[in-house]
Amino acid sequence: MSCCGLLTAQKEPVPLKSVEVELEVRDHVATVVSTLTYENKEDKPIEAVFVFPLPGDAAVCHFSATIGQTQIVAEVKEKQEAREDYDDALSSGQQAFLLEESEQSPDIFSLSVGSLPPGESASIRLEYVTELAVQADDGLRFCLPAVLNPRYQPQGSEGASVQVTSVPASLVPYSLSFSARVSSPRPVSKVESNCSLDPLQYLNTEQTQATVKLASGHKFDRDVEVLIYYKDAHQPTAVVEAGQASAKPGSLMGDPVVMLSLYPEFPKAVMSSVASCGEFVLLLDRSGSMDCHTSDSDEQETRISSARDTLLLLLKSLPMGCYFNIYSFGSNYEHIFPKSVEYSEKTMEEALKKVEKMDANLGGTEILEPLKHIYSQPCIPSQPRQLFVFTDGEVMNTKEVINLVKKNSGSHRCFSFGIGEGASSALINGLAKEGGGHAQFITGTDRMQSKVMQSLRFALQPAVEDVSVTWDLPKGVSATVLSPPITALFQGQRSLVYAQLTGQSSEAAEGGVTVKYSLAGHPSQSQLHFALRPAEDTGLTVHRLAARLLIRSLEMEESDDEGEQDRGVKQKVVELSVQSGVSSAFTAFIAVNKGDGGAIQGPLVRRDVPTAMCSGIIQCCYMSADIQAFADCGGPNLDLECQDDFGLLQDEEVLHCYEGDLETNGMAYSDEDFSAEEVRVALPKQSRRDPLLQLVSLQKASGCWVLDPDLAAALGKTSEEVENAKPSAVNQEVWATILALIWLHGFKKDAQEEWELLAMKAASWLRAQKACAAECVEAGNAVLGCEVQKDALGL
Repeated sequence: MSCCGLLTAQKEPVPLKSVEVELEVRDHVATVVSTLTYENKEDKPIEAVFVFPLPGDAAVCHFSATIGQTQIVAEVKEKQEAREDYDDALSSGQQAFLLEESEQSPDIFSLSVGSLPPGESASIRLEYVTELAVQADDGLRFCLPAVLNPRYQPQGSEGASVQVTSVPASLVPYSLSFSARVSSPRPVSKVESNCSLDPLQYLNTEQTQATVKLASGHKFDRDVEVLIYYKDAHQPTAVVEAGQASAKPGSLMGDPVVMLSLYPEFPKAVMSSVASCGEFVLLLDRSGSMDCHTSDSDEQETRISSARDTLLLLLKSLPMGCYFNIYSFGSNYEHIFPKSVEYSEKTMEEALKKVEKMDANLGGTEILEPLKHIYSQPCIPSQPRQLFVFTDGEVMNTKEVINLVKKNSGSHRCFSFGIGEGASSALINGLAKEGGGHAQFITGTDRMQSKVMQSLRFALQPAVEDVSVTWDLPKGVSATVLSPPITALFQGQRSLVYAQLTGQSSEAAEGGVTVKYSLAGHPSQSQLHFALRPAEDTGLTVHRLAARLLIRSLEMEESDDEGEQDRGVKQKVVELSVQSGVSSAFTAFIAVNKGDGGAIQGPLVRRDVPTAMCSGIIQCCYMSADIQAFADCGGPNLDLECQDDFGLLQDEEVLHCYEGDLETNGMAYSDEDFSAEEVRVALPKQSRRDPLLQLVSLQKASGCWVLDPDLAAALGKTSEEVENAKPSAVNQEVWATILALIWLHGFKKDAQEEWELLAMKAASWLRAQKACAAECVEAGNAVLGCEVQKDALGL
């Protein structure tokens, strides 16, 4: 048979033609409607199976199919029952549609479109709601995941792995159209994206409503990240949503639900100080996929090299008096010290020497075992444990990992970093949420260093303790809090509280909530008053988000329990999922076309629809000259396939896989021109070290610099120039340290987030020396050609 149109790796037609996404953002909540159009151009009926990523905290709440003029809305059923309904429908010649969430990771879904007859089209509508995370620069981040790198399944882990059909990102055979509508009580100041956008269009003079869409011609070959910025972002808000008229009063869906967004503001006096204690445990992914490029635009920097630079900044920024250790993992794990050691010049230098030699050469992504080892280590008295996890997050045992962090949440805070396209949002967000820390995603041209240093600032903030939430409601009205207790508060970060309201109140009634907490021994509180009258036009968004929150909490309980209790928790999840219409690990959406049409004749042929895979996955695995490394990047179930002109993968030669990457490096060689060794030679060499990192690498653990030729070179001067300009009464280390600070402020102001903490440490060291700063700053400005004020240096 000759095939035409879009084809899969096995030369089979791809029935998915297009994906249309409409995003509606109201303040910090997003509703996403995706329409997937399928068409069967074959001469026999097909079943199309599409495994794809969604945000890990999405509440999938609607699924329907339209065939011709007929729309079939799916219902939520227990998963096994839904699968049986689907199989029964197909075996009797009916059309059926099944949407199910992976039991191992809530950010992977499988969509089955069954019995699509020859020549027929089907339109699938999928809707979900999600909260948008606040970024360090106050932007709200929405990510439409496109890249689903095959997930690594650890040896001996339970459950069947999800079979992912992937092609290099540039070869995704279907198109995407994407539009967004944003509305908020506050003006929309700007919208940014990693993809090309058409200009922002305001819909009113107050600029509180706006629309934006992707520029035409976008291939769905990478995650679409949208950052939304409001003026006066840190305003607490409350949304009260009426219950569903048809639902039973007293149930979650029948009663009103309130969603509170709280932004605690901490006293400046407290925030200007940073902790001088803590045990900082850094856990770095060194699996094969960490050798991928950080972005298409920077073909020299890899994820692992960026991580090495970040660890340099982190180690230089740690306070004297703290403890630290560095773990790295792949198929096994390593640690620099047998246990955490006190931070000193000696231990810092020893760690840095080992960090410099770290490569992405440890195989798979076995993150569970090093975490178990870290938690088995006794905590150090008066040194709060802060865990930093760096990973590209492609694992199958997501729930198991998050559950381990949750069990140990009383003894530490966990800060997580998802590196690159396809990092599991369920894993990265779950680690931070259950570990009382903060999650960051590093994609495209993002600099890992600035995001990690933001999290270090959070970790060095005084810990918030004794958090309590009290309600002030009219007589006869009560609140049942649905959210888990607040355990972590960070300056400028939002805390969400969901509560179910019972009882009657007047139209004009008001409620209030007070959050009390202790910060560095200072009692503080935040208050919010709100109208109890339900908001209009929110639909059931808040109820569905609250249901999703409860479902996730129950699923975590289920993985803790065994036997009868386990079955009881599972039953609760199924009941809540069915009642709310929100997906869970134990339910699925099922739609069967029971129309009058005759049974579909002929054997059913399965077609797998491919998702995008990070282009570097193929490249980084090949660079190791080890075909088995594909298992390290993508799990043991990844077929090693290679591409021809259209991106069809064949088994013959691994070298073909590299072809696309050579082209992106500006070379258009055919695969016959290269042997494996020659490919390595063609790769660009790592560039000279960044001047900022060069200067930072010379700083001592105490915070000072030493006057030597290396420092002079980093400052762009000769040894004679810096030595001759030194005021006579000033010692060399004070002079060297002031020069370094002036250079940072004068030449690297745009990267201040990255060096601010180590500069504070340097300024603290200088103040302890009681040096004559004014004369030094004047002389330093003269030699470096800067105009930095003494006050700016913190002296």
